[in-house]
Amino acid sequence: MLLFFCGFTDIAKAGASFPLAKNGVIDLRNTDLSKDKIPLDGDWVLYWKRILTPQDAAAPTAIVPFPRLWTKTLVNGKPLPNMGYASYSLTVLLPKHSNKIGFDVPDTYASYRLFVNGELLCEAGNPDSNEERAVPKWLQQTVQLTSSSDTLHLVLQVANFWHSKGGPYKQLFIGDYPLLKQERDRDNAFDFVLMGCLFMGGLFFFGLFLFGRHDRSLLYFALFCMTYSYRMVGARSYALHSIFPDIPWTITTHLEYLSLFVSVTFFSLYTRYLYPKDSNKYVTYMQAWSCLILSAIVVIFPPSVFTQLINPFLVVMFVVIGYAFYVYIKAMRNRRLGAGYALLSTGVVLLVFVVINLQYFGIVSPQKEILFIGYISFFFLQSLILSFRFASMLKQAKEQAEQGLKAKNEFLSTMSHEIRTPLNSILGMTHLILRDNPRTEQKEQLNVLLFSANNLLAIVNDILDYNKIEAGKVNFEVIEMDFANTVKNIVSGMRTSAEEKNIDLRLHIDPKLKNRILGDPTRIGQVITNLVSNAIKFTRKGHVAVEVKVESETNSHITLLVRIEDTGIGIAAEKQKMIFEQFTQADTSTSRNFGGTGLGLAISKKLLELQGSSLQLSSEHGKGSVFYFTQTFPKVITTEKKMESRAENAPTEESRPLTGVSILLVEDNEVNILVARTFLERWGATIDVALNGQEALDKVDVNRHRLILMDMHMPVMDGYEATRRLRERGVTIPIVALTASLPRDVDERIKDTGIDDIVVKPFVPDNLFAVILHHTNIYRKPGEQ
Repeated sequence: MLLFFCGFTDIAKAGASFPLAKNGVIDLRNTDLSKDKIPLDGDWVLYWKRILTPQDAAAPTAIVPFPRLWTKTLVNGKPLPNMGYASYSLTVLLPKHSNKIGFDVPDTYASYRLFVNGELLCEAGNPDSNEERAVPKWLQQTVQLTSSSDTLHLVLQVANFWHSKGGPYKQLFIGDYPLLKQERDRDNAFDFVLMGCLFMGGLFFFGLFLFGRHDRSLLYFALFCMTYSYRMVGARSYALHSIFPDIPWTITTHLEYLSLFVSVTFFSLYTRYLYPKDSNKYVTYMQAWSCLILSAIVVIFPPSVFTQLINPFLVVMFVVIGYAFYVYIKAMRNRRLGAGYALLSTGVVLLVFVVINLQYFGIVSPQKEILFIGYISFFFLQSLILSFRFASMLKQAKEQAEQGLKAKNEFLSTMSHEIRTPLNSILGMTHLILRDNPRTEQKEQLNVLLFSANNLLAIVNDILDYNKIEAGKVNFEVIEMDFANTVKNIVSGMRTSAEEKNIDLRLHIDPKLKNRILGDPTRIGQVITNLVSNAIKFTRKGHVAVEVKVESETNSHITLLVRIEDTGIGIAAEKQKMIFEQFTQADTSTSRNFGGTGLGLAISKKLLELQGSSLQLSSEHGKGSVFYFTQTFPKVITTEKKMESRAENAPTEESRPLTGVSILLVEDNEVNILVARTFLERWGATIDVALNGQEALDKVDVNRHRLILMDMHMPVMDGYEATRRLRERGVTIPIVALTASLPRDVDERIKDTGIDDIVVKPFVPDNLFAVILHHTNIYRKPGEQ
């Protein structure tokens, strides 16, 4: 279609039948110059080896066709040489005119000067008979004629000492100056738009290469676009030269040929890396080296040498395009991503290059609009290919990241279970020995063991918590809570640690805080515990003060300021931001001196941010720190009624309240069985043991067992499946999960199976005792259902 349109356009132009010059005269007296631009083609008078001035009278060399290269111009049956100098003359007979007449003067090989009626109209370079004085330049110009005469005498001087081709090779036009100027500006605009599209597109894909996964197809396409973009303004119409006319001709000529040869190299490599499985690397390297050798010749040799390379290069270029066709057809058969667009775009660029070469050899006239559409179509189709490819890479990266995250979560879950299982044994046995009234020195050693095991457990919990926060799997409860009582309990639990270091642990709660609030007591407690624990850990002497202050209050909401102050080591100003990063502490020696993973503050900060608050810090190195945050909570509006407290006291472990209670313990780890069984028997219970879920199904007795303690991870049948089958049978015995997973990790799955409660391993004996009392209906705390 493109070639047909080119031919159709040329036929249409030929059908216009413009007058031709005869014997150095062209008669335009019956031609309307206001509608069309008229080519001054035909027979011109040639003065070979003469730089003719308008005043000179010299015998002509011959009447020759114009425009035509010297090597194709015959004088006395012989072609002229490609280098030399000459003058051309033509007489133009015009109709009487009132409109502005202008000339559209093209570039020549390789300099020109045009006189009209004895006056210089325009020039490009300096055509001269002396090579040293002559200066080459390629420049197309549209100039207005100042003379109102109806007869014009044109003298065109041309010189070439530098290029392998010489003489005029493009049509010179006369016509309405505004029309010619508009067309020239439009052509230049087309060129600059194309240059901008290619260059900016190249920068875009180069950015994708730099900041993406370094896909070489992106790199080579970007380099192709950026190098070839120069040809849009530095070749054919030479629009760049009209803006920067002082650039030396030698530089622009080197760039014109170099950009062509190098860009085809990049296109060949782009095809190779776009579909590596469908292309042959040796063919690609042969094409690339051919173009690189041509490029090296351009760099090393003068224009008179390398401008002769255009014909061998055309062979290489069409081989590259033909091979790209083969690769894209093969890729399309193999259902490669974007292969159809690649094939279509290569067809477009092939036609574009065919049109360019037909123009170059003078077979068809310039087709600006067609080339513009062709280039835009090629770039658009190639952009689609790379966009699909980049999107596919992003999708693959996303899937890989999700798989990696899933693997990481599974690994952490498994490691959590594997670490918590022996920890359960360590902590359980330590608690058992401590309850056996050990000697004083043994008690101190056991306390150290208990402290170390709890620290290890805290580290495991911190890592799991941060992993869940990063994965976006943290959910917040909104339940009724007593904020003041939560803080009091935290401070009470920390008081022993503070007293061991002779630190004064202070607590002040604003008397205005009277209402219960709606919030997540676990997460709030976790944040405050982290902050108070850190304050105690990093304080050698002095005090740690915890303050809760009511900042503001309405009928429905209350805003609280929580402030933890210490007189510890403090934090330097330049390190205050980094301490909130994961696995980071203010100094590398901190973890050695004080311990810890550096996760506590990062977790606290992220938990507060997820609840719409932020953790703030005020600190001075060597003097202490203040961590504080402000958070708004809904208030619980309750009618005044006093809850009667139960008169009876909770039973103690020593009273053996579980005497006569039969419990089924489902656990596969022998040490865990020993720990749990020892505690349960001390509390008076009768224990039956099942080593997996299937044994539990076989051993359960609804008439005898009042409670089932179920491990979740076991061979043969796990606790989830065993619980589900028990509930399907209609067994209503309370089932308490014993799991090494955190409650929030398994909460939904546990609810779905019908489990009544959770005790996390390693368990604290007091907590397990309270849960068993509750579900056996021996004792429930006030307010519990």
